[in-house]
Amino acid sequence: MAQALSKHKNEPERNSIQVSFDDNNLLQLLAGERNAHLKTIERQLEVKLHLRGNLVTVSGARADIEIGERLLQELSELIRRGYPLYESDILFAVQILRDNINRRLVDIFLDQVFIGSNKKTISPKSVKQKEYIEAIRGYDIVFGIGPAGTGKTYLAMATAVAALSKELVRRIVLVRPAVEAGEKLGFLPGDLAEKVNPYLRPLYDALHDMMDFERVSNLILRGVIEVAPLAFMRGRTLNDSFVILDEAQNTTTEQMKMFLTRLGLGSKAVITGDITQIDLPENKPSGLVEAIELLQGVKGIRMVYFTKRDVVRHKLVQDIIEAYEKYEKGKSSTTRDAERS
Repeated sequence: MAQALSKHKNEPERNSIQVSFDDNNLLQLLAGERNAHLKTIERQLEVKLHLRGNLVTVSGARADIEIGERLLQELSELIRRGYPLYESDILFAVQILRDNINRRLVDIFLDQVFIGSNKKTISPKSVKQKEYIEAIRGYDIVFGIGPAGTGKTYLAMATAVAALSKELVRRIVLVRPAVEAGEKLGFLPGDLAEKVNPYLRPLYDALHDMMDFERVSNLILRGVIEVAPLAFMRGRTLNDSFVILDEAQNTTTEQMKMFLTRLGLGSKAVITGDITQIDLPENKPSGLVEAIELLQGVKGIRMVYFTKRDVVRHKLVQDIIEAYEKYEKGKSSTTRDAERS
């Protein structure tokens, strides 16, 4: 059986734990090529791992080795169930277990949202992403609010494509506001759709990551998938549809109300945005910010809040977001001090 079978805790002052495995093939997958996975665990937890035979010895501070022991057991269970382990999975797993050592990684990593045309499995990589996926499945209107890189739009898109493939909806509608579709783009050639196409590009990119180019093109041609600027939604009723409004922080009050009242029978809507990245003029309040205040607690609507800890891009992205947050707080504090004086 491919799992940790036993552990032998040494005296507390030695700060080490041994974990034994009964499947050497599984242990090799857990260790990674040239023990790359074990080295990643060492860097992330500040522990030392020593592999000998079917034993892995974890040495370090007591709190770290307890997480390390749990991590080895949970990762081995994932591998036993056929999960292909990558370095990024280890990074996410460490963060999950640091927050709650009793979390079961299989409940998160094996929640299969969608399998793309390249056989890539899309699944949540954090507790918050798992909460978000379950909210989308269980509610008709979901707000995903938080910084870039937390998977808000990508997971919503994967859930939409999965719903379409299971015939739970008849079409997918992907919408974005184009905050500069007025004067600043007016000199560009083409109609409004061509002018705002650059704003819609990220939605196309996500689609092509999940389905091959020909299938996406065919579905768009047939109207099964529609990618459009928010202005094109006015006056419509969207039935049996999975609708995603991306970059919703850049909607006005009127636009947000218009969008939310488009939802028809048998439809779901996911609204994503980052309220720290509003590009509207200063005298224009964000429709997303107002909607959060107005709709908080409304039955049938769920709001999921992400933080920088949920970022699943390059590991430096969390540090960049944190640096900007500190800068903004410092700037606000300086402004308040200047106003008092």
